[in-house]
Amino acid sequence: MDWRTYLSDRPADTYIYQQEPYEAQTQRAARWLKEADAVLIGAGAGLSTAAGLNYGGQRFTENFGEFIERYGQEAMPDMYAAGFYPFPTEEERWGYWSRHALVNRIEPEGLPLYRELHELVKAKEHFVLTTNVDHQFWKAGFDDHRIFATQGDYGLIQCQKGCHSKTYDATELFVQMDRERKDCKIPPSLVPRCPVCNGPMTMNLRCDQYFVEDEHWEEAAARYEAFLTGMEGKQLVLLECGVGLFNTPVIIRFPFEHMMASHPAWRLIRLNLDEAVVPESLTHRSAGISMDIARSILDIKQKAEGIQ
Repeated sequence: MDWRTYLSDRPADTYIYQQEPYEAQTQRAARWLKEADAVLIGAGAGLSTAAGLNYGGQRFTENFGEFIERYGQEAMPDMYAAGFYPFPTEEERWGYWSRHALVNRIEPEGLPLYRELHELVKAKEHFVLTTNVDHQFWKAGFDDHRIFATQGDYGLIQCQKGCHSKTYDATELFVQMDRERKDCKIPPSLVPRCPVCNGPMTMNLRCDQYFVEDEHWEEAAARYEAFLTGMEGKQLVLLECGVGLFNTPVIIRFPFEHMMASHPAWRLIRLNLDEAVVPESLTHRSAGISMDIARSILDIKQKAEGIQ
């Protein structure tokens, strides 16, 4: 079975915000996790934002001041928008992306929120499905064989046209680019070229049809499929953290809802500051917790530790 069979672009017919008090919701979530045979974590950008990897505000202006000055605040209001800027030269494009990778992938250690999440699930059979590309799950201690990062990694580069199915670790190159950058540009000698076609290279991020799904990616997809197959007949908790309704809900959010509908023993814990709505038909088996994710995970962890 291909992992894409689990994708879904169909939202539920009716969503609701649950009215249950926060304390009762987190207690119920803790009990479900304690009773579960296994946990499937679905993690989106909201988890990393809650962990401290904010793409805007002071963190952006402090780390990208020279780029904002050169290209303008309107063109670069935050790191997300800056990634779409049409840089006129390869030297400028890699000047930006090497800095972006350094700030969001290379320099940060495993953040406390990710470590708390690992502590919460490590005693259970578990797996991580994530659209995040910042490598935080690895840095926080999760096993490589339990992670499927569907959208790429800030530390990897690939042929811009995907002429071959291989990615390349660029972390050391990015450090060098950042060190030698002047006026938002890297030296021409550091601009990477595809070793096969000699064309331009790009970040290994899913943004077009040329995204490279390399051998490691394919192996992770197969492990995800095997994990789900092994959960048939078991009590699985789907722990969804920071997955929004408007970016890539087809990978985690909607598929989790459809899997819930066909597995009556499974439970859904949806942690989301603003979009914790759950399908009305699944409300008795769901906990949609509208609260800062960092606080929610800590409170659920503490409550779970108190359950005998």
